[in-house]
Order: sequence, then C-alpha cells, then structure tokens
Amino acid sequence: MKKRENWSWRGAFVFAVLGSAVGLGNAWRFPYMVAQNGGGAFLIPYIFALLTAGIPLMMLEFGIGHKFLGAPPIAYRRANKKLEMVGWWGNAASFVIITYYGVVLAWAINYLVHALTLAWGDDTTGFFLNFLRVSEGPHILGGLNVPVLIAFVIGWIMVIAIIRSGVTGLGKVVVFTAIAPVILLIILSIRGITLEGALAGLDYYLSPNFAALADLTVWRDAYSQVFFSLSLGMGVLIAYASYLPRDAELSNNVFIASLADAGIAFLAGLAIFSTVGYMAAQQGAAVADVAGSGGIGLAFMVFPQVINLLPGAAAFGVIFFLLLITLAIDSQFSLVEGCVGAVMDKWNLSRGTALAIVSLPGFLIGLVFVTNGGLHWLDIVDKFVNGYGLIVVGLVECIAIGWIIGPQKIRDHVNGLSEIKVGKWFDFCVKYLTPAALIFILVFNLIIDIKEPYGGYPQWALNVGWAMVILLPIVAFIFSKLKTAKEADEFVEEQS
Repeated sequence: MKKRENWSWRGAFVFAVLGSAVGLGNAWRFPYMVAQNGGGAFLIPYIFALLTAGIPLMMLEFGIGHKFLGAPPIAYRRANKKLEMVGWWGNAASFVIITYYGVVLAWAINYLVHALTLAWGDDTTGFFLNFLRVSEGPHILGGLNVPVLIAFVIGWIMVIAIIRSGVTGLGKVVVFTAIAPVILLIILSIRGITLEGALAGLDYYLSPNFAALADLTVWRDAYSQVFFSLSLGMGVLIAYASYLPRDAELSNNVFIASLADAGIAFLAGLAIFSTVGYMAAQQGAAVADVAGSGGIGLAFMVFPQVINLLPGAAAFGVIFFLLLITLAIDSQFSLVEGCVGAVMDKWNLSRGTALAIVSLPGFLIGLVFVTNGGLHWLDIVDKFVNGYGLIVVGLVECIAIGWIIGPQKIRDHVNGLSEIKVGKWFDFCVKYLTPAALIFILVFNLIIDIKEPYGGYPQWALNVGWAMVILLPIVAFIFSKLKTAKEADEFVEEQS
C-alpha cells in the first residue's frame, strides 16, 4: 500500500477544518438564527446543540478517518465492508453541493469587480436580479449568463489548482483562506461598531428573549446551524483527518475547531448587525425592517445597500466581497477534496485522475445554475440537500458507529492519542441523543414542508428535490458495489 499524504504540520489540519467549517453559513445564516430565535438566549440551545451533536459527530468523523486511514467510503469499508455505502452517501451529498457552490463563488467574484465602482447603485435588489437575469420560474432555464460563466470558470480553475497541489499545497493555502476571513470580519466589526445606530443593530442581534426557548423551532434551528456550520455529514472531516500523522492529537483539534467556528460565527453577527443598524438609522427605519432575512438576499441585496452608506464605500465593498470569496473558495475546495480522496482511495488512482473524475461532471452539472433559471434551482437543491440529505447522512453515521462498529472503538482510538480524554458521554450521544435530535429535525422539516410547499415553487420542481434526496443512497449503494482496488483492503488485512 502506497504511503498516504500527510499534513505538513498540525496547524495546517486545524486551519483546513476551520476553512471548511467557516463558510457562508457563518456570514449570513448564524447572525439571523440568533436574531430571529431569541437573540442572546439562542446561544443556550446553540451551545447545547454544539455539545450534544456538533462535537460528538465531529469526534466521530475525525476518529473514523484517522483510525481507518481513508476518505469516507474506504474508512467505513475498513471498519466493516458492509458500511462502505455510508461513506459514499456523504460524498454524494457533497458532490451535489459542489455543483452549485461554485456559482455562489462566481457571483462574489463578479460583485468584487462591481464594488470598485458601486455599480449596483441605489436599487441593489433590482441590480442583483438583473445581473442574474432571473427567469420567471424553474421551468425557464434560458441561456447561460456570460459574466457569471466567466467567473464560474475562474473559480473552478482556482479550486482545481489548489487540489492539484496535494495535501502539502492545501496546507499552505488554508493558512491564508482560513485566516483572511477572520481578519476581514474584524475590520468590518471595528468599522461597524463605530457607526451611528450600531448599538440598535447589536441590540436587535443579541437582546435575550428567554421565552423563545419554549419554541421547538428555536431548538431545531440551533441543531441545524451547528450541523451545517461544522460541515458534518459531508465527508470532508473524515478525509482531512485521514491525512493526519499517526500520532496526531484528535480531541484537542475537535474542541479547537468547533469552538473557533462558533466564535467566528458570533463575530460575523457583530459585523453584520452593527452595519445594518447604521443603515436603519440612516433611513429612519426599524432594524427589523431593514434586516429582512438571512441568506443570499443579505449578501447581494441588503449588504450592498449598507455599503452605499459607508464612508469609503468602495473600499468596504471590496473587503466584504473578498470575505465572501475566501469563505466560498475554502468551502468549495474542501468539498471537492473530500470527493477526490474517496475516488483516489477506492480505485487507487492518482490525484490528477481523481480530480478530473470529480471536477469535470461537477463543472458541467453546475452550468444549470449559471442559466437564467439557476437561482430557482439553486434554492430548491440547497433546501433539499441541506434540509434532508445531510441530516440523513448524519443519522446513518450515528447508527453505523453507535450500533455496528461501536462508539467505544472510536473513543478508545481518540483517547489513545489525546490529552483531553473522551468519556462515555460520547457513546450516549452517538447511540441515542444525537440520532434523536436529527430525527427531530427531519420530522419537523417534513411537517412544515407538507403544510406549505417550499418557496411557492410548483410541486413538480419540488419533486425534483425529493428525487435527489432519494437518489443519494441509491448512488451510494451502486458505488459501494463497484470493484475496489486491492490496495484499499490491504489495510484491513494488516490491522486484523
């Protein structure tokens, strides 16, 4: 069996995990989860979710990747040959995300150029919709959007170049792509809290409403945010952990990465709501009316309005969209690397060949989201892959580790390498508490979507989303049954 690539130093691994975890969800999802779910009181269910689901699942994924020395499919195969499908399931979900995440990166690249001249003008919503040439609905794809297509190509070239450089090259890149967003957020936060109206924005962001804790929606959102923010179920963390040296610390890295991710998400809220408060003061409006809702609208419609009002607007526009680019490219290449690692391990292929197998179809399928109807399909696909696909993967992982492989086996491996020992609480979370929380999220989301079809889209379009969720395990099963290179099984024989 050929020698596996390793991170050049421990910090590279931590930065890589942070880069994957600290994505666009930190910049535009977490602040609004806090603001709309009890303000400062939301931190109570968020921390509870982090301790009972986020950290246990991250520990699980680090442990299985490092113990069985492989990307998700092979790591699970080496633990139990019948479980290879579990690894492919997460990789299949990641691949779907890859196809549309590159388009969000393309939008940010375009907006970086527009920021130089504040080209969006006063009607930032109209500019965004015109820039994308958004069609009337998902039934009208229209043609390819040339400016987005050019940036889409540029984004993929950057991602391919980073992945092509191998784990050593990744280790160098992630130091910049993980640190740069933090620096940019600090700059935006310092500028934001010095503005008129900033305190009103921060009050809206953090004022505790403890009565909200009685609302099950708040707890659902806390678990969902933790799950998505830490890149759980995507296969990235398993692949990254497999590149660690055999004597690497594990539990320390879990706590560092998870707590740092939460801290950066909180910092993003300070940056965003202080500036939104300034915008409200300038317009004589309530913060809640200006803030709208978190998501794409915040980054490409609301925040450009805020930027227009800032002294030195163009400079802060460039800083903000540089922030989005670094967040998007970090998440994109981590997802691609997770899939590339799986293909490399399964068939013992070179990095270049595996990269071509993953990136070419990822790019071609992604062209759907570059069309005039792309925004509609991005919204639908993102809803189903995140709201159902990844949650199911996390649930299946808990069942596989908790009831088949055995959580103690993973815990013993982690404790044998770590200063901070993991107790039996890990076993309880993996077997009972975390699966219960994930089932709660699935049922809750299902009830809501049955009562009111998502986004007002026609049912046939939503059925495409449901079909995708159903296809994920089917694709995973097919891939698990394909012939595996003998090198992938040598590890099991040597360790047995």
